[in-house]
Amino acid sequence: MPISIFHYLLICSLMLLASSANADGVPDECTQLILGIAPTWNSMRGDLRLFERSRSGDWSPVAGSFPVLFGKNGVAWGTGLAGQNEPGLRKKERDGRAPAGVFEVGEVFGYDSNLPPGADYPYHQVTEADVWSDDPRSPNYNRHIVIDPKNPPDNYTHEKMRSGDFAYHWLVEIRHNSNPPVPGVGSAIFFHIRRGLNRPTTGCTTMAEVNLVKLITWLRAKRHPCYALLPATEYEKKWRSWNLPPPEKLGRTVNSTQVH
Repeated sequence: MPISIFHYLLICSLMLLASSANADGVPDECTQLILGIAPTWNSMRGDLRLFERSRSGDWSPVAGSFPVLFGKNGVAWGTGLAGQNEPGLRKKERDGRAPAGVFEVGEVFGYDSNLPPGADYPYHQVTEADVWSDDPRSPNYNRHIVIDPKNPPDNYTHEKMRSGDFAYHWLVEIRHNSNPPVPGVGSAIFFHIRRGLNRPTTGCTTMAEVNLVKLITWLRAKRHPCYALLPATEYEKKWRSWNLPPPEKLGRTVNSTQVH
């Protein structure tokens, strides 16, 4: 019996809804996962863990947990592989919050000529000419660009990627608001070395240098690494639908995440 146009359109709509419902979360090709848990939306501290799996397999813990610092005002929903469609507080430029959701991991940047021993990942050695645009008015907003440091563009703001600050010795791009960047939604989000035990960030995720180096040497581009950052209550809601490790694989229940 042939179906009517109405039923055909209804079936198509349901298929589209199902596709949209499954769009969020960690993609199948991601087989390395960096997982950050914040106790609450307003937490500046949390835990980080590393997981890996075979394609579409079960997650196995690799390292962690170790303490990290988020934004000075906590976290807010960001724009990446998951999170951009969630209701609630949204990440904005200079709001002092780290983006929550699931994100691709971009390039590694650093002061040294080479990556740490054992690392094998796309790398760019920065100079004084390397900057990251945080100016929402710029066509290069939230992009790595190279300028003439002796003759920078007029009316231009940026993050210097080699400022002499030890905290930027290693930078790992967290691809928030990247495809394409939306002005004012947030820029220059990285993993980098913490400046102190009680020095939160304006939106990055920071940690002790030894743990950041461990993360960098573990990353492999062919494994399509991702970063997931969620408050504990959201993790309990979303771990299954977003293809994240079950709470028991965190070594304790998510809601017991300690503040370091």
